Amino acid sequence: MAHLIILESPFKINTIKGYLGSGYKIVASKGHVRDLPKSSLGVDIDNGFEPHYINIRGKGELIKELKKESAAADVIYLATDPDREGEAISWHLFNALELDSKKTKRITFNELTKKAVREAVKSPREINMNTVNAQQTRRILDRLVGYKLSPFLWKTVKSGLSAGRVQSVATRIIVERENEIRAFVPEEYWTLDAVLINSEGKTVRARFVGDGSGKITLSNEDQTNRIIDAVSSNSFVAKSVKKAAKQKSPLPPFTTSTMQQEASKKLGFQSQRIMRVAQELYEGIDLGAEFGGVHGLISYMRTDSLRISDEAAAAASEYIREKYGEDYLPEKRRIYTQKANAQDAHEAIRPVNLSFEPQAIKKHLSSDQYRLYKLIWDRFIASQMANAVLDTVSMDFENSGFIFRASGYVVSFRGHLAVYSNSADEKDNDSSDVPEDNIRLPSVKEGEVMKTGEIIPQQKYTEPPARFTEASLIKFLEEKGIGRPSTYTPIITTIIARSYVTREGKSLVPTKLGEVTTRIMTEYFPEIVDYPFTAKMESRLDEIENGTVSMNSVLEDFYDILKSELSDAESSGKGEIHSSQPSFAEETDIICDKCGSRMVVKSGRFGKFAACPNYPACKNTLPLGKDGKPVAKKEKEIKKAGFKCDVCGADMVIREGRYGSFYACENYPKCKNTKPINNEIGVACPDCGAKIVQRFTKTKKVYYVCERYPDCKFSSWDMPTDQKCPKCGKTLFIKKAKNILYCADKECGYRSQEQEEK
Repeated sequence: MAHLIILESPFKINTIKGYLGSGYKIVASKGHVRDLPKSSLGVDIDNGFEPHYINIRGKGELIKELKKESAAADVIYLATDPDREGEAISWHLFNALELDSKKTKRITFNELTKKAVREAVKSPREINMNTVNAQQTRRILDRLVGYKLSPFLWKTVKSGLSAGRVQSVATRIIVERENEIRAFVPEEYWTLDAVLINSEGKTVRARFVGDGSGKITLSNEDQTNRIIDAVSSNSFVAKSVKKAAKQKSPLPPFTTSTMQQEASKKLGFQSQRIMRVAQELYEGIDLGAEFGGVHGLISYMRTDSLRISDEAAAAASEYIREKYGEDYLPEKRRIYTQKANAQDAHEAIRPVNLSFEPQAIKKHLSSDQYRLYKLIWDRFIASQMANAVLDTVSMDFENSGFIFRASGYVVSFRGHLAVYSNSADEKDNDSSDVPEDNIRLPSVKEGEVMKTGEIIPQQKYTEPPARFTEASLIKFLEEKGIGRPSTYTPIITTIIARSYVTREGKSLVPTKLGEVTTRIMTEYFPEIVDYPFTAKMESRLDEIENGTVSMNSVLEDFYDILKSELSDAESSGKGEIHSSQPSFAEETDIICDKCGSRMVVKSGRFGKFAACPNYPACKNTLPLGKDGKPVAKKEKEIKKAGFKCDVCGADMVIREGRYGSFYACENYPKCKNTKPINNEIGVACPDCGAKIVQRFTKTKKVYYVCERYPDCKFSSWDMPTDQKCPKCGKTLFIKKAKNILYCADKECGYRSQEQEEK
């Protein structure tokens, strides 16, 4: 074997096989093969933070097989993902497999296309140790926080808890938002609209904005009524009518963050689902013979770059020109400004081949794959299109010195809006307060006197900030510089799995456990959960990757802070305060009908339910409805079997179980006598002449037995019939898979040809 390519994911194997010749063997590591041990810190702090890596449990056979394949290869290409984690996996593979540096090369590709893969093989490189060290530093930082702070949380909050460097910050963000909501005091304000009628009888709805001196906020009813009284006796005059053509630029192509935000809003996907589907689109989909088999459909989906390759931009321009016309192309190619801390190793997320239009390949995609692919496609194409042009108009009407304003617009040239419309929260600020019926305003001339149709006052109250959703939390993390594209989803998944946060619809809500843990962390470890400090650590990791700082210097600086705060916390006398902490379970007014305790709210696979707090001594539970009240249990109708229990003499009844109906003693559980319900099929047993009955396996697969079983051993997967074999006279059976009659005697071998033809 000449060439061995080791991928990270086995799902890419079929995609890449089609791009390379027979001289390449392609295998996968299935993620990491080495990591820090779970049973100990695994970091030698006194020896330059030297990590102690071990082979991951369960990967032994895989490592052995990869070693065997590597030994037989002339050249080995480590082709793990093109990010820090992927670079680290390649480095771990190099060490775990004890590879020869002379024949081992590192390759990466931003997209799974024939051209990208072949170019990568032609241009291999060495493993980038700066990138590896950036990943190692993150891993060690997280291990130090987890293993040093978790024992403190066990003593102060609850046993079994774990601290996370970025996860604790994310939990704090959600807790602080909840505190803002609780502390919020609504403030009254009023809006005042005037429905005005022009000379043609058409209406304009204008909103009060102030007077000649400037803007005025209406804060109460008296103030509003004074203005109503003033304008009711006079006419509205069009003081100014301003028209303008406004250019509306398209949004840039997706980064990981913006893709997750937009897919959450427009498709209703959770972040984990988004990244799973994006991974499938990146790794390759079988598009059938029509499109040449398996193809990767999008570029690498973990990126914060807005860069587009010259080739991709040229392909987009050609596609837009052919599909929409020259007018839909911008005067010059669009290049989007990167954020200051963006890593530019990869392009933005885009389709890799514009001949694979979403509608054309829809039949080869799952519903989730199609919807996300179309979203990525539309966003990318729109990002390369011309501006939309909006004809805007703003009208000021004056009455008794007060100004009422109406604004509207019409789209005179759709441009990029022909492909992709923005989310509701991305509307222009200029039009955010425009009533729906004011999008297109009627013609009004300056100085025109308007008739007053109606004056509409409305009392309103300011609203508290909204709870975070996955989309808004990711946006917040990105804005604060906390985490990176590859970490957003694991952060959210972790804080939910650890019960620091729960989902209520789309909202992320802190639990009591999350709130108490956050209070402890902010009180005793303020710098560890500080937003700017956490963001700064991300920048330090970038500096390690760029080679401007060393791994050890970052670890030393961080550990000095961690050690100092931990020492202060432990010496504060607060090491044993868990007894004063409140119960983390939410109490209800429901009294347990088994033991009399006040039941608490728990969460399970099927939502919230009330449970007895004395579990496991009392295992009583009650399902809860959406209103938080217990759902009444339906009384099951008890059907009597018509005969007595042969153990205790009580009535036997029919009950339902996992595998269907069965007979049971009504004294259950005192008497546990049960009997199967024999579904007779009206056929005699071939062996003893008794009745054949139908039974079910645990997986609900049907089989047939003699009712005298086990005294009579007859059983069969195929159903016996009352027909006899015309050749040997024995019972014929029905072969279910083919629906044919056959004789069970192998020497006879009779099969019903007529039945088979049917």
